[in-house]
Amino acid sequence: MTNVDPHGSEPLLVSGRPLGEGAGVLLLVHGRGADPESIAELARAHGVEDFTLLAPAAAGNTWYPNSFLAPTEQNEPWLSSALGVLEGLTDRVLEAGVPSERLVFMGFSQGACLASEFVRRTPRRYGGLVVYSGGIIGPMGISWSLAPEDLPGSLEGTPVFLGCSDVDHHIPVERVHETARVFEAMGAQVEKRIYPGMGHMVNRDELAFVQGLLRRVAGEAAQD
Repeated sequence: MTNVDPHGSEPLLVSGRPLGEGAGVLLLVHGRGADPESIAELARAHGVEDFTLLAPAAAGNTWYPNSFLAPTEQNEPWLSSALGVLEGLTDRVLEAGVPSERLVFMGFSQGACLASEFVRRTPRRYGGLVVYSGGIIGPMGISWSLAPEDLPGSLEGTPVFLGCSDVDHHIPVERVHETARVFEAMGAQVEKRIYPGMGHMVNRDELAFVQGLLRRVAGEAAQD
């Protein structure tokens, strides 16, 4: 019998400032075959000493078994379970008294896709969404309506960073463009950077931009 919640009992890496005491919270989503410590190490490269870091683990180091471009039902029940993990952690952050404006999602590859899809489905004003080599989930050619009345809600100016190679063998560049269009239609402030010939990786330009985004979140927290 298939476990309907395969990620529900996986561990959570918690580091940095105690929840509710720092400048903000980074909810970190690792990629396929990786683990929480690997995405936490990436986060630390941004200089996040004043943030709480929350990095959940995927069962078998994989959030869903097939490509993020596969029909959604082919990635169930893993996808719904993974989204449930992020929902539960978001609720935990908010219940700790941290405003959603200080919650930043950061993911790489499969983790970036999962974080993108969660934010798309659960819109509010977040501190930010950092999408390193990823995009929203669904088959190529799927039609997300950009009419305001058909969108799930507003991101209310949430900063969204999308960084990817133009030849990434996992992430078609058109999906990055499509993701940008969807988030812009939902009211996000989108920064999209496409890097010619880059591999499936994060570069210094991306790190520098996102570091500035995190400094702004920390700065706004200091003014409260």
